[in-house]
Amino acid sequence: MYYAMLTIGALLLFIGLFWLIYILKYKKFTLWHCLKAFLSLLIGILMLMITLPSLKYMILKDYDVAKGSCTIEIDSSGRSSEAIFRMVDSDDVYTFWNIPDLDSYGRAVPYYCEITVTKDHLFEISYTIFDVHSRELIQSSK
Repeated sequence: MYYAMLTIGALLLFIGLFWLIYILKYKKFTLWHCLKAFLSLLIGILMLMITLPSLKYMILKDYDVAKGSCTIEIDSSGRSSEAIFRMVDSDDVYTFWNIPDLDSYGRAVPYYCEITVTKDHLFEISYTIFDVHSRELIQSSK
């Protein structure tokens, strides 16, 4: 997910710059050309502003592990299921896609979770779910 956002942001930035140069060089100042250029520039810059601060952590694989009691809310309304991990102690929220169903354990049951994230806690890498009492491994994304 991280690298897709980084690539799309860079691509939109280059497309916006291309359109801006095209507009200035050929003097085609139509509303449609200006809108395409500024919108792609804006979205590209915003996506790069979100992803570039975490780039050094992703390249160097400098991760942090958030550990503690958590609750997991699973939303399987679409094609893929989304799991929202809420850390009880720190009130942090992490989201993962395509997680297997945990209905046999229950949705409101607290778990012990170890979630690997970037040092700035902006991007999730992996998760490990344990039983809160026995610390028995229930599910892992690795």
